[in-house]
Amino acid sequence: MILVRAPQPALDQAALTRRVIAACRDVIVEHEAYLCDLDCAIGDGDHGTNMRRGLEALTGESEHLATVPFSEAMIAAGTVLVMSIGGAAGPLYGTLLMEIGKGMAADPSAAFADVFQQAVAAVARRGKSSPGEKTLLDVLYPLSDALIEQMPLSLLAEESQGFANKTIDMKALRGRASFLGERSIGHMDPGAASCALLCATICRELVLAGAA
Repeated sequence: MILVRAPQPALDQAALTRRVIAACRDVIVEHEAYLCDLDCAIGDGDHGTNMRRGLEALTGESEHLATVPFSEAMIAAGTVLVMSIGGAAGPLYGTLLMEIGKGMAADPSAAFADVFQQAVAAVARRGKSSPGEKTLLDVLYPLSDALIEQMPLSLLAEESQGFANKTIDMKALRGRASFLGERSIGHMDPGAASCALLCATICRELVLAGAA
């Protein structure tokens, strides 16, 4: 008897969009207190609260985002985050998503890894920061490199926390944490922590959906 593998069902982009947004909201809600505790050590202590507010606002737009083209959805999602996340995180996360959307709109055939790389560079310009300065860029840059190198998303989900962990030994050179100088060493950057949580969540959802 010859066993023939059943064909994979076509990916439902609308359902995937709703699922990814819901999963991102859930992981931030679950870790809200943790992110606030990290921020208490070197910042204002409200990063978890701000991120929850942003993801809840994004969830409120999920039905609309699920019905529009990917590039348009990313631009709209980025706008929501800019408007709803307090502090520096809103503009940075918003810039990332909006630049991804703009890049995909400009060249729909472009490889996502290339578009993501350009979006990360835009975040660095927006924040006037670079890798090694104890920010979410210390997750985004190695994530971008991994995508360029075509690391499997299942492995990337496992590696994301390691990127954030490396900020523990860094001295903060940007944001409120920079005022602490040497005292910022020994604490994980809260923006890097939330970024790692979201990246790992998105990668896992894509794997589960058969998108990778």
